[in-house]
Amino acid sequence: MALLRKINRFLLVLLVLLVGLLLHSILLRASARPTLSGHWKSVGSAARVPTVRVSEADHVIPVVICASEERIGATMATINSVYSNTDANVFFYIVTLRDAVKLTRQYIMRTKLKGIKYKILEFNPMVLKGKVKPDSSRPDLLHPLNFVRFYLPLLDITHRRVIYLDDDVIVQGDIKDLFNIKLKPGHAAAFSTDCDLPSTHEMVRSIGMQTTYMGFLDYRKKIIRDLGINPTDCSFNPGVFVADVSEWKKQKITKQLEKWMEENFRQNIYSSAMAGGVATPPMLIVFHDKYTTLDPMWHVRHLGWSPDARYSESFLQEAHLLHWNGPFKPWNYPAVHMDLWERWFIPDPSRRFSLVRPESKG
Repeated sequence: MALLRKINRFLLVLLVLLVGLLLHSILLRASARPTLSGHWKSVGSAARVPTVRVSEADHVIPVVICASEERIGATMATINSVYSNTDANVFFYIVTLRDAVKLTRQYIMRTKLKGIKYKILEFNPMVLKGKVKPDSSRPDLLHPLNFVRFYLPLLDITHRRVIYLDDDVIVQGDIKDLFNIKLKPGHAAAFSTDCDLPSTHEMVRSIGMQTTYMGFLDYRKKIIRDLGINPTDCSFNPGVFVADVSEWKKQKITKQLEKWMEENFRQNIYSSAMAGGVATPPMLIVFHDKYTTLDPMWHVRHLGWSPDARYSESFLQEAHLLHWNGPFKPWNYPAVHMDLWERWFIPDPSRRFSLVRPESKG
């Protein structure tokens, strides 16, 4: 009996130890997972967190940019141009879909960009359910990452102010000059107006680019007319902007944008067949007469709207930021001013992304 009691005690101790080890293992796995809290669950999570701590006190310039698998090389060219033209403490928040997280990380770690400070955030496209309709005219404009700009305060970002950049942008100036723009009281963002730069007017006329609200919204619909926005009011481009995240939250900008996405889903009040695609019109409505204007040299655009309409080289050299908005991208062919983009391009170490040039098949 004494022997049996000893065996039972031994087995009990062993059982307790095994349960303890099992609980320890579960807790370790839980702590290793990316944390999600609050609204971030439905939008994004940290896929890689660098060891560097990011805080306002570090005078960090946070730049948000998206990285789609099919345009990953474009994103890296933008990042390279920002990183190479400033001595400021820039921190990149790179937003991507789950399938491209690994590719994005490898592109950075295997190239000269391994020295940048960054964090990869995963965007969940389910947040767009019931808000975006399929459209065959330009399906690229319906990519889920086109709508990340609507959800800036819901991403895993703690800054009061951020810069948002499209992936078809090259920054030639010092990004801190853009970041330090003074926003007017009550304004949640600063954009470039489409009527602001006389040097671009001839280009705009020659390619038939829209510069007013009439080119983006369907004024045949009562809900649009009831907004009271003059159709001849000048539009703006949301591919480059500085955002005051605190003011954005205060004004519930994201909820307002979602409301207009849902209205379009029901009533077709705009479409990607119109000038700016489906991501621009909600911004135009929500920010109408409520945004600060950027220095126009910080957003020289329309470089992608024609395969042969060019700006003067001297004008482009003075520009702080170039934007190939439109269908003719500088990594494809034909396109204009490809040399100004290609000087910042870093070849993809995985060779999935490659340039399309006349002498190659892509």
